[in-house]
Amino acid sequence: MDAPAARSEPAARHALVVGASGGIGAALVSELTRRDPDLHVFASSRGGKSPAGPRVTPLQLDVTDEASIAAAVAAISGRTDRLGLVFVTSGVLHGDGFAPERRLEALEPGALAHVFAVNATGPLLVAKHCLPLLRHDARAVFACLSARVGSIGDNRLGGWYAYRASKAALNQLVHTLAIEVKRRAPRVVCVALHPGTVDTALSQPFQSGVAPEKLFPPERAAGQLLDVVDGLSPEDSGAFFAWDGSPVPW
Repeated sequence: MDAPAARSEPAARHALVVGASGGIGAALVSELTRRDPDLHVFASSRGGKSPAGPRVTPLQLDVTDEASIAAAVAAISGRTDRLGLVFVTSGVLHGDGFAPERRLEALEPGALAHVFAVNATGPLLVAKHCLPLLRHDARAVFACLSARVGSIGDNRLGGWYAYRASKAALNQLVHTLAIEVKRRAPRVVCVALHPGTVDTALSQPFQSGVAPEKLFPPERAAGQLLDVVDGLSPEDSGAFFAWDGSPVPW
């Protein structure tokens, strides 16, 4: 039997950003490498594109294709057996032929299924394959981008059925994951995070009513999110936090 390939160390110096070609994901990759000169970031996207850098490894990963998730994690496992952070930023609000529903009559089953596949099922599949790399003796974080509109308690406007429901489902999945992971790997923190309204392609059609001071550039959003991540402890696992560290109601 061939000897196993050498793996790089230390554990806490490797992170995975899923959705690295998007506005927030790309900004997170850049901010992570800026903050920690020893950190290596695996930056994945559906097309394999990511910010370039000497400590960035681009990977192809489609959250709607479990085989591609498994292949990407296998590639990471060839470099290290430990990750300190997995941050899933992939998400969809509108696309070819569909948009947030303003009325019940606009609901379309195919669009609903697609939004759930990207926003809820995909992140949980990433967790399924990444958990072995997060289970170690140092604190590790599994974070997913959620949205305040996924809060059932905070829903006062209605509409946006697919996006609201998929993010509510994501919150429940992360909370359920945290309960199981606490028994299996008590130092892993699983959280859902609301980034605020960020100036990206996802929010661009819906920015007209947003006050300028509440529309964050991706770089600012990434910094705020990582500040929250840096302050997390195992006791926070399973929670839903906003960009400023405040809890968001379920």
